[in-house]
Amino acid sequence: MKKIEAVIRPFKLDDVKEALLEEGVRGMTITEVRGYGRQKGHKETYRGSEYQIEFVPKIKIEVIVDDSLAEKTVEAILRTAKTGQVGDGKIFISPVEDVIRIRTDESGPSAL
Repeated sequence: MKKIEAVIRPFKLDDVKEALLEEGVRGMTITEVRGYGRQKGHKETYRGSEYQIEFVPKIKIEVIVDDSLAEKTVEAILRTAKTGQVGDGKIFISPVEDVIRIRTDESGPSAL
C-alpha cells in the first residue's frame, strides 16, 4: 500500500477529487494548509497598500491506495492539478506498513 499526499492549489480540488473517484480511489482526507516553496509567498495590494503574503493557502489531499492503484492515482493528480505555473504543488509517496479499520478490526488492503 502507498500513502499519496498532494499539496495543490485550492481551486483545483474539485477537479482532482473527480479524477481520483474515476480511478477508483474510495476515500481521501482533505486539509487546508498554508506554506511556501521556492516562490517564498507573493505581494498583493489592498486599498493602495502593498503587503507580503508569506504563507500561501493550499489544499493537502491524503489517500491510501493499494500498490496497483498508486501509479494511476499519481497520474490523475498530475493531470488535473497542473496549471504550468510556479506554485502548482508537490506529490509525496510513502509506503504504508498496515491499515486497520477501527469499526471492524479489518487490516491490510481490505481495510481501505
